[in-house]
Amino acid sequence: MSETYNKIIEEMESQIESFAISTKEELEAFRIAFLGSKNKLKDLFALMGKVAAEERKNFGQALNKLKSSAEAKFAHFSDSISNTDTGDAVSKSDLTRPGFPTPLGTRHPVSQTLNRIIEIFTKIGFTVEENREIEDEWHNFTALNTPDDHPARDMTDTYYLTNDLTRMLRSQTSTVQVHVMENQKPPIRIISPGRVYRNETISARSHCQFHQVEGLYIDKNVSLADMKQTLNYYARAMYGPNAKTRLRASYFPFTEPSAEMDVYWGLNNEDDYRITKGTGWLEILGCGMVDPAVLENCGIDPEVYSGFAWGMGIERQAMLKYKITDIRYFFENDIRFLSQF
Repeated sequence: MSETYNKIIEEMESQIESFAISTKEELEAFRIAFLGSKNKLKDLFALMGKVAAEERKNFGQALNKLKSSAEAKFAHFSDSISNTDTGDAVSKSDLTRPGFPTPLGTRHPVSQTLNRIIEIFTKIGFTVEENREIEDEWHNFTALNTPDDHPARDMTDTYYLTNDLTRMLRSQTSTVQVHVMENQKPPIRIISPGRVYRNETISARSHCQFHQVEGLYIDKNVSLADMKQTLNYYARAMYGPNAKTRLRASYFPFTEPSAEMDVYWGLNNEDDYRITKGTGWLEILGCGMVDPAVLENCGIDPEVYSGFAWGMGIERQAMLKYKITDIRYFFENDIRFLSQF
């Protein structure tokens, strides 16, 4: 490399080494001078086009070495100044002073509602069962008597994890009921809370992820009247002794007959009309007598045993209990909303 370029490199190296750094301000000045957007090294890199071809390699290596040297010096003094500042702050602190008051959080309204649901059903002999959120086709659909051409199996309805559609995020906690029926003999009396996922458009009334509690009771001589009494007991324990309920005929592949239960919300303002679609009633759960085909799929003799099942969205229960008009509030983590609970 020519003497001219050697001299330029040596001068810059001397500037880097001799730059005194003992404060944050001097450290920042060093960064601007040698590592900033308009640093001195950029001017040297601009000379590359004027350097003879046979000297460019050595000149470029020398410039990279200068840049590395500047970065190393900056890193070294950044650490040392930072450690010094921390030590000074600690030494000047009065460790006997009380800390600033730390606000305590509260349980999320979904957790509060879930705990209340569990409390209600455990009082009448139901136990809690949980299982995995990633399921196979058998437990999520086939064992529950869902036909191959049912729209719930479409990718527009269910979140699949594999191209061959054999692994999915569960769309209902009914999958837990299948696991239990496969591994336990009746009588069975369980509730299965958990998170579920459905490929739905997010709106004030629905979300692509939410929480469910499903229940299952299987024994000899279980009737539709038993189901109605159980669910009415739940509604009055959750919403008060004067809660109004109704059952509407519906369809689910895994129950027959099937129904939906509504609780009266009211029609007092515009929000009430919107959330109940002008009816005053809010659907809180689906239910029905367990289809004999489901019992057979799980190894239970439908000639001996019968049962009922239901499923409810926890967010929907919380909306009704606390008069919340938009399900999206539960997932936004807005402290102004959550602090009310």
